[in-house]
Amino acid sequence: MSTFVMNVTKPIDASVLENLNQKKGIVLTSENVEILNTSYYKKKDASSSQNTGATRSNVQSGTAAQNVVRPTAAGQGGIQAAAGGQSNNSTHITLPSLTKRVSKGQKVPLNLSSKKIKVNFGWNVKNPACDVDVSAFLLAGNGKVVGDDYFVFYGQESSPEKSVLFKNVETANVLEVFDIDTAILNPAVAKIVFVMTINDALENSLNFSMLKDAYIQIVDPLNNTELASFLVEEYYNNINSMMMGEIYLHNGAWKFNAIGNGVNKDLAGLCEFYGVAVE
Repeated sequence: MSTFVMNVTKPIDASVLENLNQKKGIVLTSENVEILNTSYYKKKDASSSQNTGATRSNVQSGTAAQNVVRPTAAGQGGIQAAAGGQSNNSTHITLPSLTKRVSKGQKVPLNLSSKKIKVNFGWNVKNPACDVDVSAFLLAGNGKVVGDDYFVFYGQESSPEKSVLFKNVETANVLEVFDIDTAILNPAVAKIVFVMTINDALENSLNFSMLKDAYIQIVDPLNNTELASFLVEEYYNNINSMMMGEIYLHNGAWKFNAIGNGVNKDLAGLCEFYGVAVE
């Protein structure tokens, strides 16, 4: 867990305090939040002449980037991690066996024994400033999210039907997990894309060359066997997000596509790309 940090560059919304404490490793009390936000707004007001157009109302909450992601259908804003509140960046994992590893761009069927799928993620950091997160975009056939609340991440841990659930687990081999129940998945969902991002990468000049051992692993939760996996092998300094892979329906059966494409976008940029409302 991270310690209390007095210097923040973004406000903290008290409504998401519990999630930050539990999921992002930020030890903050309500009193801490009030002190930090008061300090933030004093600094912001002092420099307002250099930040025209910025208003206090549009920074109530946000994504891991500077922009605000508002999943309107869920009735709540996205979550903005406080500066200094780092998650998983000090946890060193041991790579799992990845017995059914596939290459970038390879598509394979998922031989499921039930309607449920588990998607595991892990990574190690070479730069401890990197705070890494994974997110899931539930897309319709047009490549856009079915709705703003079909974006699942640490700030919105469930899809509306609870068909996709996010968990921060931090075991010896796995850091974050998505549990998927295709039996109750909205039939409008044609695919689920999983992305890995670095918090505040653009602001702090962080990039994927500062990571290693990043992987996605598709597991059958009924018997805990691996169905497919992809290990990132190329870590470039000009990307700060990675489209790790996707599961998608093809002729009534689920398949996995190891995408492995890096992009120079933060989480807010990816939200815009996939059609999540961003302000």
